[in-house]
Amino acid sequence: MTMKKYKALKYWLPLITAAIFMLGTLFGIWISRPAQLSDGRQKLAELFEIIEENYVDTVDIDSLIEKSLPGILSCLDPHSAYIPLSELEDANSELEGSFGGIGIQFQVYRDTVCVVEVIDGGPSEKVGMMPGDRIIAIDGKPFSVKELGGDEEVRNRLRGKNGTKVSLTVLRNGKKINFDITRGNIPLVTVDSKYMLDDSTGYVRVSRFAKTTYHEFLNALSELHHKGATDFVIDLRGNTGGYMETAILMVNEFLPGGKVIVGTRGRDADNDQMVISDGNGAFQDARVAVLIDEMSASSSEIFSGALQDNDRGLIIGRRSFGKGLVQKPINLTDGSELRLTVQRYFTPSGRFIQKEYKPGDNDRYEYEIYERYRSGEIMNADSVKLHKELMFKTEGGRTVYGGGGIMPDVFVPNDTTGITGYYVNVFNAGLLQKFAYEYADLNRTTLHKVKTVNELLRQLPSDNVLLSSFAHFAASNGVPARWYYLNLSSTLIVTQLKALIARNVLGVSAYYEIENSIDRNITVAMDKLKSGEVDFPIKAINHPEKK
Repeated sequence: MTMKKYKALKYWLPLITAAIFMLGTLFGIWISRPAQLSDGRQKLAELFEIIEENYVDTVDIDSLIEKSLPGILSCLDPHSAYIPLSELEDANSELEGSFGGIGIQFQVYRDTVCVVEVIDGGPSEKVGMMPGDRIIAIDGKPFSVKELGGDEEVRNRLRGKNGTKVSLTVLRNGKKINFDITRGNIPLVTVDSKYMLDDSTGYVRVSRFAKTTYHEFLNALSELHHKGATDFVIDLRGNTGGYMETAILMVNEFLPGGKVIVGTRGRDADNDQMVISDGNGAFQDARVAVLIDEMSASSSEIFSGALQDNDRGLIIGRRSFGKGLVQKPINLTDGSELRLTVQRYFTPSGRFIQKEYKPGDNDRYEYEIYERYRSGEIMNADSVKLHKELMFKTEGGRTVYGGGGIMPDVFVPNDTTGITGYYVNVFNAGLLQKFAYEYADLNRTTLHKVKTVNELLRQLPSDNVLLSSFAHFAASNGVPARWYYLNLSSTLIVTQLKALIARNVLGVSAYYEIENSIDRNITVAMDKLKSGEVDFPIKAINHPEKK
């Protein structure tokens, strides 16, 4: 550069810089002016401004906007959601797999918090708390559940950040005992039950798809395999979903390499994905039956659809919920979270199983489950409305349908055996749970020694004695015995009483072990496994002419 050019640049540079700065400022003002907002956005801004300046009472506009967000998102689809910062920790805890707490399970009995289970290795066990303890004071303040505002408030008082302390006063055998407990990290168990149905069949119930679920699931399968399981019944009934990635990992354990697990598609085709199995699954030779119902949703449907479309598992039960939308968590500036639908997922055959919805009409969307009961679908497979225009083929050539959940290979109606007016009355009054808790509490010294369900059942009275004792208990609590209906419901009542007592003594897994003994879905799954209808590739169950 010549000296002449250098001097010229030195002269003009400040002027050029000032001009650029001024243009940038004017451009910033121009792009930020309200006139550049779309009509709808400008109208919304005007609305809040008008309310703030003219409404009859003083209005907190930020609070008003906060309350408006869920309504705005509901106009998109039923599953996009806004989670305020105050609710985010609770909303995430069920999926994160752990929370800060004291490590107990409790139920409320006669307005008192009664400890049902003390988690092994948790803070409460370390200080000596035991099942049967009644919590009568928190941090030195006596309380009743009603005074606190219900179960949820009790839970909030007991939970807290790791390392924080809480003082509890409990009543045990008529004596008050004080415990100072340091809260710790409490794992949220998502595999509710795992046990052997017979010498070669393992049962695993999964309640949701959290971060820890895959490891829990794999450990459960491995444990049952070591006990002799070559077949598995995977129970996803009532499982409303969770992380898609967890479901993918779980399905991968059963598939050979190169099989489609799930596909996702969104507005930007560049982000579409197809997830393929890697062939490293440890249970590729296992035979699998999966149980679903109308409340099995999202990740449960990914798991079920992948096994069904690859002819790798037999799906048993009733049509699943029908959620085929993928939400992405997006953090907002104040720490709250937006869970926005960004993609649709498709099963390996190409099915989109999201049921119909009308944006903004979420009540009708949720009412659809009730409509299944009203139409008779829950009781009769012929009442299911199949979308025949959305017909697809599995890898083995079986016909499956999109447009409204996963239709099972084998339909099992809702079992109403034993449900009488008497049963409904005692169930709605919570008398089954109350009787079971009192029985376990009165006999805790003896029952505390049992370690297995079979040992527990040997300690319980005969079915007739148990039923008679319950009838007298119910009568003393306002539901008189009606023996004709009581006898019709006897098997159901006695089984549930045993299951509830087992839960109070041995934990939730024992509950399902007893409850499943009269479960028709389990019976059907066992029959199909033993008959060879789950041999792979699966026989053409929907097409008996193909043999």
